Amino acid sequence: MRHSLIAGTVAIGLVLAAPMGQAKGFNFSTDTCKHDYSTAYDVDVTADGLSFHRKDGIPGRVFLHDGSLRVDGKDIAVSRSDADALRRYEDGVRRLMPQIASIARDGVEMGFSAMTSVTLTFAEGDQRAGMLEKLKRKQAEALREIDEGIGSGHWSSDRMTETVAGSVSDSVGELVGSVTSSAVTAALSGDSSKVAALQARAESLDKAMDREMDKRSKGLEARANAICPQLNDLADLQRGWGVRTADGKPLELMTIKPKDSHDHDEGEPKKVASS
Repeated sequence: MRHSLIAGTVAIGLVLAAPMGQAKGFNFSTDTCKHDYSTAYDVDVTADGLSFHRKDGIPGRVFLHDGSLRVDGKDIAVSRSDADALRRYEDGVRRLMPQIASIARDGVEMGFSAMTSVTLTFAEGDQRAGMLEKLKRKQAEALREIDEGIGSGHWSSDRMTETVAGSVSDSVGELVGSVTSSAVTAALSGDSSKVAALQARAESLDKAMDREMDKRSKGLEARANAICPQLNDLADLQRGWGVRTADGKPLELMTIKPKDSHDHDEGEPKKVASS
């Protein structure tokens, strides 16, 4: 039983961690990524252009559309080659947003599917009905937040963290309490048949969840890996353009950091990061 719960919880965490990133900022890296990527900005993608904005740091607002650039409310003159790079950068971000939204949705659905299976296995009676209803409601809320956020072209790392990590962690906590309660009740009853039955349910769930999670997580992993070449292209565009901010520093919309240890065979990549 203990192994089963851990397996399910880890599966949820792995699936959601890949597309969603860390608690601070969007962080993305898989085997197909040349570097570790993140952004200090919230991003709005609209028909009028791309808006990058943040409360801390300079520049605070960057807007680009069809090769034109505005930084903190001031139009910035760029060369023809930089205008082309900015145009391609905008196109790349526009293509990425719906892909990340789709992965986020599937990750949430997979996580809640796992928690539903655990609930059906261990919870009983009114407790089961109540927990299933709460899981259904939280899943719907999380999916709606994704659709209204990144699904509509509005990326906010804080919002995504609250949407996914908050809803999942709360639900996992309730599941742990339910499973623990069932185990303690069975153990204290002194009824060996109850303990054996609980163990049998745990082992059955463990096998079923391993099969299902392995299949679905591999699919999500493949889709996440497919995003990295696109991020690599965006990173190359950023490092190649000659756009400078008012302080003379390169304009950096995404933070590009060397990977730890396993990428040294390609030589130490240059660190290009916003402070």
